[in-house]
Amino acid sequence: MRSTQAIGRLTAGPPRRPPAVTGSRGTGEPAVSDGAYAVDEDVPGAVGRELRDLLADRLTACHGLDPVFARDVAERTAGFTRRGGRRIRPRLLWWSLRACGGGDPAQVRVALRTAAALELLQTCALVHDDLMDQAATRRGAPALHADVTEQYAGTAPGAAARRLGASTAVLAGDLALAWADDTVAGLLLEPGLARDTAYRLHEVWRAMRTEMVAGQYLDVRGQAVSSGTPGRSIRAACLKSALYTVERPLHLGAVLAGADEATTGTLRRAGRCAGLAFQLRDDLDDLFADPRATGKPSGGDVREGTPTYPLVVARAFATAAGDHHALGVLDHAMGRPDLTDGELAGVREVVAGTGARDHVEARIVRLDRRCLRHLGEAALEPEAAGRLRALLAEITGTAGQVPEPAAAPRAAALAAAGTEAGR
Repeated sequence: MRSTQAIGRLTAGPPRRPPAVTGSRGTGEPAVSDGAYAVDEDVPGAVGRELRDLLADRLTACHGLDPVFARDVAERTAGFTRRGGRRIRPRLLWWSLRACGGGDPAQVRVALRTAAALELLQTCALVHDDLMDQAATRRGAPALHADVTEQYAGTAPGAAARRLGASTAVLAGDLALAWADDTVAGLLLEPGLARDTAYRLHEVWRAMRTEMVAGQYLDVRGQAVSSGTPGRSIRAACLKSALYTVERPLHLGAVLAGADEATTGTLRRAGRCAGLAFQLRDDLDDLFADPRATGKPSGGDVREGTPTYPLVVARAFATAAGDHHALGVLDHAMGRPDLTDGELAGVREVVAGTGARDHVEARIVRLDRRCLRHLGEAALEPEAAGRLRALLAEITGTAGQVPEPAAAPRAAALAAAGTEAGR
């Protein structure tokens, strides 16, 4: 459980607004705009407003094509995106931008639009993921394919309604991806975006989409072949979550801020550590967290037969110890959609009893320490970097557990001097 001090750090206000700083471009324009400070106050709200305007235009176009398509596919896609979750990726992008000294009007516009594209890409990933996993719920509500199936259950035979639900989920995910790509493509023509920055933005976006698909494939392949090693499960977690969820959003923020290669590389290394810790925490939460907190049923990975790192480590530890009972519990449970609550409790006992849970928790803490060490090496704006550290601790579940390392000499000197870094 997080301490009161930790919660206080996570809910602290945005960086204090310093006196206006004249930009270095000879325009007299403030280096950081009033718009940036407004976004600091509520990043999810700012991204939500950007999505509202963006999706309103898309929905108008879809209604012009066909009202049934607009109702069944486009409105569901837009609604899912607007509801959102914790807006992790937009928040990481934003605080990376701010920590690298970004915040002029053009950067704010492009950052918010890129953040909206990230949320649409996340919609694609989640809608397709729920379909592949046959998950019934998402964020405490019916998954999109299940919602469509229920809508047509009374007017189509059961099998036909299920096929329609599955097909609609495929198309809704495709539509979200198309909207995301269109959004990023539109940014390449943004007047305030330098040609080099536009090129780097596109390259990061292109790489991130492929990494996301590769990670998802390794995930479903692991379910199908019912095998895995700790190394393979870490590789899947890295591609599916570490890069896509944390490293690449930080990368995008640094690119949009115009950060140098050294700062960008350090942020990416920090993000990869935090992203892997995030996925390992998610794997543990799937087994041990309250479904009311996660918004999805407990034990989904076990029922789907996904060889997540905690489950693979539990099997490796049980094998090394010759614990045939633990191995039998895992063999019986993995890939069983009809697994009972009692049988799932047995899996929890095995993961905890073999030492796998403690091993994963310790690895999460080590990864978080490495993340903080990397951040300490970067020349970042001190207060925005503090918000970024708090956000990374929030998503890895280590807030208040990991002491911050001493700042690297260069970063400490810059912070003491109040120097703007990473431009």
